Amino acid sequence: MAIAIILGIAVIGAVVLVVAGIRSPEAKNSIQDRMAAYAVRDEAVTLEQIELSERFHERVIIPLLNRIGTMAARFTPQATLDSAKKKLETAGLQIDPAFFLSLRFVLAALFGGGILIVYLVTGRNFLQGLGLSVLFAALGFFFPDLWLRSRVSRRQKGIFRAMPDALDLLTICVEAGLGFDAAMAKVHEKWENDLALEFGRVIQEIRLGKLRRDALRDMADRLQVTEMTSFVAAIIQSEQLGVSMAKVLRIQSDQMRVRRRQLAEEEAHKLPIKMIFPIALLIFPSIMVILLGPAAASLMGSALGGILGFSGG
Repeated sequence: MAIAIILGIAVIGAVVLVVAGIRSPEAKNSIQDRMAAYAVRDEAVTLEQIELSERFHERVIIPLLNRIGTMAARFTPQATLDSAKKKLETAGLQIDPAFFLSLRFVLAALFGGGILIVYLVTGRNFLQGLGLSVLFAALGFFFPDLWLRSRVSRRQKGIFRAMPDALDLLTICVEAGLGFDAAMAKVHEKWENDLALEFGRVIQEIRLGKLRRDALRDMADRLQVTEMTSFVAAIIQSEQLGVSMAKVLRIQSDQMRVRRRQLAEEEAHKLPIKMIFPIALLIFPSIMVILLGPAAASLMGSALGGILGFSGG
């Protein structure tokens, strides 16, 4: 019971840390924010009162984890930081890579240390508690990476499913006379999904002076979606060769729709195999109990049940 309680506390702590990491901005000038909040107030208040009015995780948890991340960045290879930054960009998260990497050690200490403390307090087998603490520490260490991979996978699937409809809207806008940049701006304006946000980021980069082909290549590198990479390559090639943009978009839209239908059919063909395990483990035992339970009760009350030793009395 104690292990279950400490495990629940550890899981809740892990969720709190991850949520705090997601909500923590990548770059924030807290001094300017506090001064701005102080300037807009009518009554005379101190900066300490303004700071105390913030939420607990903004005042304590996020600064603590940021400090841990800063210390961890000094001992982390640059290649590891770059790899983590790329994964975070693919997941659509604005989190400092050092901050995210520090979560692994915090969760490892939380999971492993909690189990070890329970065994020390309850006076149970120390070696068993040490083994479980190492196991849960490893679980806490790899939990952020597993969560990040899951988020990346969900985001990539969402972008892939949104691509055919987005390409249809791009095609309609281009055929109506808009430029490709204006068409992307329309997609960003009409929709609120990950693909529309990426198009909005491309538009912002183009406005800041980056070439369109470079901004599109950077988007494809961030998303790591094969279909998006092919789409960007086709757009860049059509721009260089002078091919009609509307025609290229129409062909890409048809190909994306066919690809999405093929993946849906593939997932449908996998369903019978995936249903074997829940049917065998959950449904069949219940059916056997319902069908054979009355027969077994009648058998135990019969003469044959008495011979076999099942009859009461």
